[in-house]
Amino acid sequence: MPEDSPTPLCTAEQLKEGAFADLVHGFSPAAITDMLAEATRACETEVGRRLAPFTGLVETHRLAGVDPDEFSGSAGIPLDLAGQLGRSWATSLNSGSDQVRHIWLHQCAPHYPEFWSYSDLSIAVTRSYGGGQDLVGGGFEGPDVDTGHVWFRLGTWLPIGSYATVRYSGGYTTVPSDLQRACKYMAAAIACRELAPLQTTHGHDPDALEALAVSWLSPYQRGD
Repeated sequence: MPEDSPTPLCTAEQLKEGAFADLVHGFSPAAITDMLAEATRACETEVGRRLAPFTGLVETHRLAGVDPDEFSGSAGIPLDLAGQLGRSWATSLNSGSDQVRHIWLHQCAPHYPEFWSYSDLSIAVTRSYGGGQDLVGGGFEGPDVDTGHVWFRLGTWLPIGSYATVRYSGGYTTVPSDLQRACKYMAAAIACRELAPLQTTHGHDPDALEALAVSWLSPYQRGD
């Protein structure tokens, strides 16, 4: 079975700095590592999105969105050789202008996109008319780090109703300071409950600490 071991949003050294050092002084390094991993997942669960770096995430999307200037049959649009062949193929199959071009990945940077990065993106398209195509490093633009938007180039035959299975890695390679603090407060709340589940510990209230963590996370909440 794979082990859930995310890169924590807060390091053990950062947790031990300041007022929380007394909470974890009796914990082993392994216990602190596990606690920070749990705190990181708690933060992600609270906001409904991935924050820490992740690898090999798989998502399935139904392609959508046809803009008037993206119709495959539009005349006068200069295309490279691959694009011309793709448009010729689409025309020969009588697909007309019923082509879709867009997906939006679930995971992106809600704030501080300069700290976020994507890697190892591959897309397997299953066409509604039958057949499929694997796209690795070509045939699309993106994803945009602030929206997760992926746009498929003209000439790629993608009839309405097609699906894309996307495999990718990403996340905050540099953790924003507010997320770091949220993880620290969440880990401190976990430590309090480990030491004394039903009462305050060393003057720290676990419920208050968790509430503070949630307040730091609120700007990262996924919208409806």
